[in-house]
Amino acid sequence: MRHLPLLWQPRPPAVHCPYRPWLVDRGSLTHRIQMRCNAFSVRGLRLALGRPGRDEAASVNLNPRNFALLREVHLYCSETPVVFAHSVIPRAGLRGPWQALSRLGSKPLGAALFTNPKVRREPLQFKKLNRRHELYRRACRILNERPAHLWARRSVFVLGHYPILVTEVFLPGILDL
Repeated sequence: MRHLPLLWQPRPPAVHCPYRPWLVDRGSLTHRIQMRCNAFSVRGLRLALGRPGRDEAASVNLNPRNFALLREVHLYCSETPVVFAHSVIPRAGLRGPWQALSRLGSKPLGAALFTNPKVRREPLQFKKLNRRHELYRRACRILNERPAHLWARRSVFVLGHYPILVTEVFLPGILDL
């Protein structure tokens, strides 16, 4: 029998998890970090058309063979990376209400999502990522020491009928904020 990866969960980790306060906050993660950090920055890693993972494609009602805009950035507090963010934006949305997102550059996505009252956020999902998960590997590329696992959350944001998926992987530096 083939081993299937654990699915994203609708419930956050147990109360004793140190990442839990960050995971369950439904407000703007960017804003929350900025409030605790004197030198916040976004550093782009990837902005390209590509095929999202099967579960990512399903989350935004996209055929897994179709391309989407994939955006990956690290959020920094001073010189410490605190979050790896991975977004999947179907091409139809880029011709529609999300077209400005392809030109964000080093601007945070959260500002665009949380300032528009027409944007609706679907429920958060959670996952403990290990070394076998692609997002874990991409998030850890800049870390000197790789933890055994990383916690991540994701949710779909919808504007009109156009969804985008935003996944945030919390790096150990977030616990110092």
